[in-house]
Amino acid sequence: MPVPWDVPGFPRPHRRTRRWPALLFAVTLLAIFLQARGVPGAILLGIVGGTVLAVLLNALDVIDPRQWASGAPELHGGAVSMPDFSIFGHVEFGGWGEVGAMTVGMIVFTLVLAGFFDAMATIIGVGTEAKLADEQGRMPGLSKALFIDGAGGAIGGVAGASGQTVFVESATGVGEGARTGLSSVVTGLFFAACLFFTPLTAIVPGEVAAAALVVIGAMMMMNARHVDWADRATAIPVFLTVVIMPFTYSITAGVAAGVISYVAIKTAQGKTREIGAFMWVLTVIFLVYFALNPIESWMGVH
Repeated sequence: MPVPWDVPGFPRPHRRTRRWPALLFAVTLLAIFLQARGVPGAILLGIVGGTVLAVLLNALDVIDPRQWASGAPELHGGAVSMPDFSIFGHVEFGGWGEVGAMTVGMIVFTLVLAGFFDAMATIIGVGTEAKLADEQGRMPGLSKALFIDGAGGAIGGVAGASGQTVFVESATGVGEGARTGLSSVVTGLFFAACLFFTPLTAIVPGEVAAAALVVIGAMMMMNARHVDWADRATAIPVFLTVVIMPFTYSITAGVAAGVISYVAIKTAQGKTREIGAFMWVLTVIFLVYFALNPIESWMGVH
């Protein structure tokens, strides 16, 4: 039985236009996979092609603008704009005295923990995809990469922007053959140029960008073939880590679930000697992390 459309102020969209963004996602995804048959820059070409198609469909006025997840793909004003540096360097610490040392400590603990494990998991994941990790899955130069990641977060704060941290989207470049720091320098130069072309880059619809992320996720899931799925102490923590990350939108939460479940399973199996001291320390830290809200309520921290 059809459901009547009776939303005040919103006309009923035409049946043919309701699924266009989803179709665009499928077309872009298909284009990326087709171009991935040895064509250099396949993902980038797929994004550009999908964006062009989105702009054409929007210009033909066959899609309800409300159907786009991140707004209609259209240019507002000129393609070039000057970046706003008005809040650059405006750092203040006056609010610390008002919230109290305990609240500040909780905030710093949460941000450091989340930032550290988000960065570490992403660096190891992208590094493994790039075949830079050793046989034990350890990344050479991990401490240097984490230092740069932390410095980027601090620089982003001083600039009044988002934290300049590592992102899993770097796997896109890895998939195209990036292995050295030169690729990062080139990417940084392009990002610097994008500061002056923000209106143009904002045209890319979320549906098109999501298609690229699906391909990146598929590329990174290929490493799951190295997991011993017959071993419960390994399979269950890995499964929880992979599933909880997207469900909670937090890499830290996924890593925490994996660490805690690994220690719990090993303990239940009577194999506590196989659990290293570092894993015990991480388990305690992650238990505190998950219990932060009750702890803050008990201590009167708001």
